[in-house]
Amino acid sequence: MNSIASVTLEVADTTAAARFYSTAFGLDSSHVRLRASEAPTTGFRGFTLSLVVSQPGNVDALVGAALDAGATALKPASKSLWGYGGTVQAPDGTIWKIATSTKKDTGPVTRDFDELVLLLGVEDVKASKQFYVEQGLTVGKSFGGKYVEFATGSGPVKLALYKRRALAKDAGVPADGTGSHRLVLSSAAGPFSDPDGFVWEATAPLAATA
Repeated sequence: MNSIASVTLEVADTTAAARFYSTAFGLDSSHVRLRASEAPTTGFRGFTLSLVVSQPGNVDALVGAALDAGATALKPASKSLWGYGGTVQAPDGTIWKIATSTKKDTGPVTRDFDELVLLLGVEDVKASKQFYVEQGLTVGKSFGGKYVEFATGSGPVKLALYKRRALAKDAGVPADGTGSHRLVLSSAAGPFSDPDGFVWEATAPLAATA
C-alpha cells in the first residue's frame, strides 16, 4: 500500500449526491465514489475533504458553485496567515474545504483544482502515523504530534492526519460526533480498520477483458 486507491462516501441518496458533486466541484467517480447507506451518524464525522486550488478566485468560484448547488456555508472564504479558503457542508453531510496558499489571483478564474486531500481527524497523530507507515504508506511531511501528510503515490487522493479537535475547529463545527464515519477507503493492503475506526477495504481486482 503506497496510496489510497479510492474514497467512498456513504450517502442516503447516491443520485442526488452525484449530481451535487458534479455540479459543484466537477467531481465524478474517478475522484470520489458513492455508496447508499443509512448508517446512523450524528455530529462531526471525523474527517474533511479539501480541494486545493491555485488562487483565491478559484476558491470563491468553487464555494459559490457549492452553495448554489445546495451546500451549507460553515466558514465563509477569507484570508488567513496561510492563504485563503472557506468551508462548506455538502447536502449529504460531508465537510469540504476549498483553499489556496496564495493570496492574489494570477490568472483567469476557473473551477479547476490541483489536489484532492482527505484529512482524517485522529486522537493520537503519532500512533496513527505509525499505524499507516506499517501498512506501507510513506510520510511526506510530519509536524510532530500535530499533522502528518503521506506521499500520494499514484492515487488520486492525498491522505493526511490531524488532531480531531483541531480539524473540527478548522472546519467550523463542534468536535463531538458519534456513529458511522460514512467513509470507506480502499487500498491494496486492505481490509483493516485504523485506530480511530476508519474502515479500509481491499481494492477490487480489475475485471477481466475479452
